[in-house]
Amino acid sequence: MSETMFDQMAEAARSRGPEAALDLLAERLREEKKFPHLFEARLMKKRWQLGLPLIQAESLGELPAEQRRAYEDAYIDAAHEVGGLFLAEGDIARAWPYFRAIGETAPVAAAIDKFEPGEGIDQIIEIAFHERANPRKGFELILANYGTCSAITTFEQYPARDGREDCVRLLVRRLHGDVTESLRHAIASREGTVPETRHVPSLVAGRDWLFEDNNYHVDTSHLAAVIRFSMELEDRETLGLAVELTEYGRRLSPLFHYKGQPPFEDIYVDYGVYLRALCGDEVDAAVTHFRQKASAANPDETGSGPAQVLVGLLARLGRLNEAIDASLDHLRQVETSQLTCPSVAQLCEMAHDYGRLEKIAREHGDMLHFAAAVSEQSRR
Repeated sequence: MSETMFDQMAEAARSRGPEAALDLLAERLREEKKFPHLFEARLMKKRWQLGLPLIQAESLGELPAEQRRAYEDAYIDAAHEVGGLFLAEGDIARAWPYFRAIGETAPVAAAIDKFEPGEGIDQIIEIAFHERANPRKGFELILANYGTCSAITTFEQYPARDGREDCVRLLVRRLHGDVTESLRHAIASREGTVPETRHVPSLVAGRDWLFEDNNYHVDTSHLAAVIRFSMELEDRETLGLAVELTEYGRRLSPLFHYKGQPPFEDIYVDYGVYLRALCGDEVDAAVTHFRQKASAANPDETGSGPAQVLVGLLARLGRLNEAIDASLDHLRQVETSQLTCPSVAQLCEMAHDYGRLEKIAREHGDMLHFAAAVSEQSRR
């Protein structure tokens, strides 16, 4: 900043007051794109207006409530301004700390949606996926730039619920595309023409030779992992693609039939049953399949996993009374914190069956849920 600018600020402060000098400073900082300094200048002006020292020495919590609220509002406004200026420059990485500080992800998420891979992609992936500004786009970038193996590994380390289904959808569609293209290429090499269909069962029907000599067409560890993740899907179309992957897996040599955790010991068969039920196919058979597994399981050996899968499946199918019965039969001794399926109380809430919740709570000496049940019945 030139000596002239210093002189102009000094003159403005003397003739028109400190706010004029700070406005002049902000204008110059904006012109010179010194946006972090602009942020500080905006806060400095608010501190002057509030009668506070311009150089911050105290913590925000030490301010009186009225001053603190006004300062917080100014902080939010300055963060919006400076973050927006960085986004206008295409600098997502430097915009993010300002929006993150005020708990707003939407502007950065929108900018990431328009991001074209290039220099700085790792920073964008970190912000989008790991810091959850835009998990779907972040995972898309991982999948496109680092491949399926890296995407699967990264997904397994992602703890949040938000954005998980988007990631699974991308994985299923990517792997399904890989399987179908590989199958079509193999068929064209053998038969001379490329099949038009991308429906896996149609591609493999009558072509046992595709699987001879332990042959496979996609990394089978990727296949097993993506099928396992597919339980999280709600989207019917993508669930259908996941079912096709299980049907492909069933045709593979036993060498590639990895043993899963109960009740999914045979991953291609058991997940296939589960996923088809979510698609609305062979629902009663699926319930019977997992009910038998839950009944036959020894909790000392398998834990409560088989029973939780049964309860979760019944809940997703909307068979809530059956889910409550199954939970009472198999999960009475399991702490709510250990459940991955809805608890009895949650199932009663989902069914709006507060009379049953009242009865169950009384039987179990559960005063908390008893109070909830009688209160809800009173309200209704």
